Amino acid sequence: MIDTNSIESLKNIVDIADIVGEYVTLKKAGVNYKAPCPFHDEKTPSFVVSPKKNIYHCFGCGASGDAIKFVMDYEKLTYPEAIEKIAQKYNFQLKYTESKPKDTIHLLDKINQFYKKNLSINQVALNYLKDRGVFESSIEKFELGYATSSSETINYLKQNFLPIDEATRVGIVGVEQNVYARFIERIMFPIYSYSNKLVGFGGRTITNHPAKYVNSPQTELFNKSELLYGLNIAKESILKQSSLIVVEGYLDVIMLHQAGFTNSVATLGTALTNQHLPLLRRLKSFVLLGYDGDSAGINAALKASKLLIASNIDGGVVIFPDGFDPADMVKNGKLEQLKELFSKPKNLIEFVLEKTVQAYDLNNPKEKEKAFLEAKSFLKSLGDILQNEYKSHLATLLNINSTLIKFNQKSIPLKFSQKRADIAELQIIKTLIENRDLLDTLLDFIDPDMFKSHKEELNLLLNNDFEHQKIVELSLRDEIELLNEHQLRSQLIALFRVFYQNKLSEIKSSGLDYKLKVYEIKRITNIIHKLEKGVVETI
Repeated sequence: MIDTNSIESLKNIVDIADIVGEYVTLKKAGVNYKAPCPFHDEKTPSFVVSPKKNIYHCFGCGASGDAIKFVMDYEKLTYPEAIEKIAQKYNFQLKYTESKPKDTIHLLDKINQFYKKNLSINQVALNYLKDRGVFESSIEKFELGYATSSSETINYLKQNFLPIDEATRVGIVGVEQNVYARFIERIMFPIYSYSNKLVGFGGRTITNHPAKYVNSPQTELFNKSELLYGLNIAKESILKQSSLIVVEGYLDVIMLHQAGFTNSVATLGTALTNQHLPLLRRLKSFVLLGYDGDSAGINAALKASKLLIASNIDGGVVIFPDGFDPADMVKNGKLEQLKELFSKPKNLIEFVLEKTVQAYDLNNPKEKEKAFLEAKSFLKSLGDILQNEYKSHLATLLNINSTLIKFNQKSIPLKFSQKRADIAELQIIKTLIENRDLLDTLLDFIDPDMFKSHKEELNLLLNNDFEHQKIVELSLRDEIELLNEHQLRSQLIALFRVFYQNKLSEIKSSGLDYKLKVYEIKRITNIIHKLEKGVVETI
């Protein structure tokens, strides 16, 4: 974690007008600056930056905060990521309460420079990229490199006093009987995190190695299931357009950027996963899936579509003509065809229904019944309105009467008290995620059993598992409002009262020993009385 005093020292030297001015054009207005608000559409500027108070405020949408908050909201960064970005701008050395893998970052940067230098003098590798249609400007933009022999990589590490054990830890080398380089005779694609830190590499063979692509192994920095290649370059375009194109390969991304589709990214040799979801939610963009027309590509698009639908992320699907991928289409000058494809993506739900039905022989009544049942089961997973909206589409695909598609189950409305309790639990947990000092003060008062709907999330917090997917996803849910300390206390007392009242009912109807039952009833009744007066006791 970043040391608190270090953060305060950084704040003291930050000029908010300097930071905000990098993102929007500010105009002097007395002692302040004004601009159209970058967080909502407006014609008359209502966004004010005050250097004296070191804050910004929009009188239109209410957006407000300091320089760190601005960078967080504009670039969709976490608090530590925004601090580190600002510190980098001011060349400010942050201090950390725990060790930070500076040596790791340094080593990855050094090896990246080594790969880039190798490419610049290797004509075979350069010719390969040229034959694929890659411009020199793209080689520079995406920092492409080349890994030579294993011995050259090992010698480079030794000559530059880069520790082998650290290189092993970040996946540059491996150790079996001897030390060896993981990347040999490959075009190298550096992979960056959302916050623009180099975390690993992908390598493409140019010597017909059986493994066409190899990625860095799993490390403390690199997890291919939650990274998107090219996002560090595409992020600004994605945020401006509120859309991103997800394709399958590194070269697809590079060539699409060359053609002007600068919001393109790629998964790292793996399909879209649950671990990508927090990142996609953070971007708050329309997700356009662009997959090859072979069976593997269609299956990947089908799985990804279902994942996005289940996660309530808006998107569409484009299937490239069989035998072509985006890189080929750009190289062959099929830009108008690409624009046409991207401008008319297939609706996610329609795509899933169509591919589900196409997997069966509809001329066979039994097969048609199976298609009907599978597609209907998928529709059942959607809300009532979506079920009704798309059942006619399914009927058309199956060539049946839409009256045959019935959904008998009725959604049971949530009782107000249950709904309110669920929201209260979410608000409490999100508040504790953002204010970890409050969590420490509540350790003696709170127990996971007190939560009905979100017991698991509270358990994760109490175990300091802030990186767990459920915690990350909850922290990104903007519709869950944070509580101030007074509101937090009120919500906790309300939940505690429900918990102890239920506990009291359980004890009264239990088969406990009479004396123990009387003791417990008195004890819990006393706790409830204190809670009614606003007094909270330790568990």
